[in-house]
Amino acid sequence: MDRGVLSAGERAWPAVGSRRSVFRGSSVILEKTLIRPARSRRLTVHFRGSQLLSRNARSGIIYVSLASHVLSMYVLMCPCIREPSLRARGITGESDLRVFERALARCREFGLEIVPLPCPETLFLGRDRVPGTFLERLNREEFFALLDRLEAEVREIIAGRGPPLCIVGVNSSPACGVDTTYYGEDGTGPSRREGRGVFLARFPDIPAIDVTGFSRYRVYLAAPLFSAAERRFNEHLRDLLEKHLFSVFLPQEAGEDSGHRDEESQKRIFSQCCEEISRSDLVVAVIDGADADSGTSFEMGYAFAKGIPVISLRTDFRRAGIHECVNLMLEQSSRVVRSEEELVEVLGSPGYGHVRAWQEKKMEG
Repeated sequence: MDRGVLSAGERAWPAVGSRRSVFRGSSVILEKTLIRPARSRRLTVHFRGSQLLSRNARSGIIYVSLASHVLSMYVLMCPCIREPSLRARGITGESDLRVFERALARCREFGLEIVPLPCPETLFLGRDRVPGTFLERLNREEFFALLDRLEAEVREIIAGRGPPLCIVGVNSSPACGVDTTYYGEDGTGPSRREGRGVFLARFPDIPAIDVTGFSRYRVYLAAPLFSAAERRFNEHLRDLLEKHLFSVFLPQEAGEDSGHRDEESQKRIFSQCCEEISRSDLVVAVIDGADADSGTSFEMGYAFAKGIPVISLRTDFRRAGIHECVNLMLEQSSRVVRSEEELVEVLGSPGYGHVRAWQEKKMEG
């Protein structure tokens, strides 16, 4: 077919390059689609017919549409995170509300669907209730019967949708605590003790994370960025962390990638990096080399002084001393890990190990 007007795709063809480049670019877009389904829409690739048809076909357009095929990745979430009024009277402060909002923001950013769990305490005791332990308020046959029914309902959801990424719970809750729960004093331990609440304890097969940990997902990636190899490794780490649902600030993407900077640019970059560290929940620092990069060391110290946790990745097998794998000031101000897998585990990836399995399943589908 012969047309007098070129489409936008045709006009952009010289900038795209070869057919191989188009498909290589498409694979990257599809990978991002799998990681962040909320951001996926529909990709249409336009290229000249002469690239695919016979040499005599000098005109025409072929449209290749790659529609995103998105299987929903979801979390089971305690309903009081979205509706704090479900919590017992007087226990929710401003800091709790900020944590809840950041947890919801993480779900929005990465396209995680939220499937609310039922609230056993509200169903059993009502909305307007005073705080109490499991033994004080819930240790009743009627409550256990309610838990049986609610567990069956949740299991039915899981059977229909597949396993969730994780459960997002609320520590100290008698029913939905993850690491701690107010069980009550019975002579065998403290009132607030380690372990899951009585409802979440019914799902030992599903990883659970406290809402506070889940809300900490903004990462500042501090690393040397002076060579092509260093920048590629930083991008690789950024992609790894994003696959595990962390939002990453990478200084080299903010203009910190050139030795040709005037004084104003230096001031701007310094201020921006300090602001981004202050905004972050965590700092991941790459400390490879005979001596760690000086800029990275400053960023680690700045975060440490502000009370922001620092996790240092050192894949370098050289040691600074008999008892030190790196400079002791860096080692003592951070948690040092020796592999990417350990980094993801220490960061507290939601559903650690499940994200990759979910992505592989989607690729197969």
